[in-house]
Amino acid sequence: MYYGGYGYYGFDWTYLLVLIGVVITMAASAKVNGTFNKYSGTWSRSGMTGAEAARRILQAQGIYDVTVREVPGNLTDHYDPRSKTVNLSASVYGSTSISAIGVAAHECGHVIQDATNYVPLRLRAALVPVANFGSRLAWPLIIIGVIVGGLGSPIVEIGILMFSLAVLFQLVTLPVEFNASSRALRILGDSRMLAQDEVGKARQVLGAAALTYVAAAASSILQLLRLVILFGGRRRDD
Repeated sequence: MYYGGYGYYGFDWTYLLVLIGVVITMAASAKVNGTFNKYSGTWSRSGMTGAEAARRILQAQGIYDVTVREVPGNLTDHYDPRSKTVNLSASVYGSTSISAIGVAAHECGHVIQDATNYVPLRLRAALVPVANFGSRLAWPLIIIGVIVGGLGSPIVEIGILMFSLAVLFQLVTLPVEFNASSRALRILGDSRMLAQDEVGKARQVLGAAALTYVAAAASSILQLLRLVILFGGRRRDD
């Protein structure tokens, strides 16, 4: 028996889209953790810590209003443009590993983007409140829309639109992260903070980290596709 237009005997095949997204995300997370851990035990010949590398990069770029500080957690490294801080996790801040220096340089790449008014970074910053708002409202609107007006309710369509804003944020994030890594690797090579063979290892670390953003974007797109399949065509069918 065909059921509901989307499966047999009550099975909703669109759940496969969610499952694919979960698998992609888990694989990317395993890849970044494995690669980071691999080169966390490989000490750079320069002997610099992640914090020292970050400060040296910022000084070389003439950036003196950004503070480098340690934060708790694992791989919680990030640049906060509001407080002008490069926040490095304990496994990066005081470590002299290639992984630590690569991650620290990546965060400095975001600082340089901020200082040079890199357009995708500005766009991502502008999307943050919109994306947060959309991701919070999307499912409540969809559920309310289904209850009040059925699957073809305009409220459901608004909910899908809200979710698409979060997907847009994920997509805009990709060039921001790839560009920060590109800047980081170029600086590490030009400054000779890492030898050429070490730059190659840092590239593997940052490449694996970039996969997590690709996976997040892919997962969000698959979830949006599922919503469109489930609800997008119902208005026309009615």
